[in-house]
Amino acid sequence: MKKIKLVLASVLIAAVGSLTACGEKSTSTDSSSTATQQKYQWKLVTSWPKNFPGLGMAPERFAESVNEMSGGRLTIKVYGAGELVPGFEVFDAVSQGTVQMGHSGSYYWKGKIPSSPIFGAIPFGMTATELNAWLHFGGGIELWREMYKPFGVIPMAGGNSGAQFAGGFKKEIHTIDDLKGLKMRIPGLAGEVLQRAGAVPVTLTGGEIFSSLQSGAIDATEWVGPYNDLAFGFYQAADYYYSSIWHEPGTGLEFLINEKAYNQLPADLQKIVEVAARAVNESTLDDYNAKNNAALQTLMSKHNVKMRTLPAPVIAELKKITDEVIAEQVKADAGFAKVWQSYSDFLSSIRDYHNLTIKNYYQNR
Repeated sequence: MKKIKLVLASVLIAAVGSLTACGEKSTSTDSSSTATQQKYQWKLVTSWPKNFPGLGMAPERFAESVNEMSGGRLTIKVYGAGELVPGFEVFDAVSQGTVQMGHSGSYYWKGKIPSSPIFGAIPFGMTATELNAWLHFGGGIELWREMYKPFGVIPMAGGNSGAQFAGGFKKEIHTIDDLKGLKMRIPGLAGEVLQRAGAVPVTLTGGEIFSSLQSGAIDATEWVGPYNDLAFGFYQAADYYYSSIWHEPGTGLEFLINEKAYNQLPADLQKIVEVAARAVNESTLDDYNAKNNAALQTLMSKHNVKMRTLPAPVIAELKKITDEVIAEQVKADAGFAKVWQSYSDFLSSIRDYHNLTIKNYYQNR
């Protein structure tokens, strides 16, 4: 009898142990399931008018893709410039955690991060395909995140508008002296270059440009290219449209993500954000490549825009000044110097390759 009791006691102990183990496993499964089903709602602010062609549609497509791929677990509401924060306060809003994401251009932050323009557009720098190659396979993205890390912001490539026109001007440019006193909307390092040439660079958000051009507050503006310039109606206030490419040969846009908000997401949602951003980075360039020429034809045939190119001596002088500005930036800021070393090394190599291949192809086809 005593032996039977001992056996029963052993069975009960084993059963309790088994049930406890099952209970622990169930709790773990429930916890995992809860995390998987948790829903997140983010706000994304931009530097562009809501639903503006190209620039404004990139974050909209991103938000739609994230919502679809996550099955509604991560929903993102997009706000145009001024709807929640002003267009030039996007970075600060993300950094401070006021919102979880932003979409903008990196050269707007050169006052706080001197190297930031390199990740967007440098005069006489990389084309769109070259920039994307450097960012994703040449060490650029790692440097980008290093520069933004102190601000608690994670950057991701968020589109590219391709080679940008020199812009719309109220008067013709024949010599470098014609730039003296010219008030022009132009951001980034290109603004510093024009200032050295005697012009007066003015920083304006997209929504402020037309009224400033029309009122005479500015004499010229660069923006993006025919697709967007047509949409804003610059042809109504500027008679001459310069197609010369110099200041933004391949303008990269950026998604800005609050680091704390990103780290709170489970791994699968983090991956969805990354994949959606990469897809939009490609599709935005496709959008511009598909729409720019048709818009240009409309500008010329319907609105009688006067096409011009900057004279070679003007381009040469702008290139000379650009080299001087960059050399000074390298000496003035260690972060800029570090990023520029990587960028310029990559540019030198890929430029040689493209001169051998793509340049010859364009001449032959």
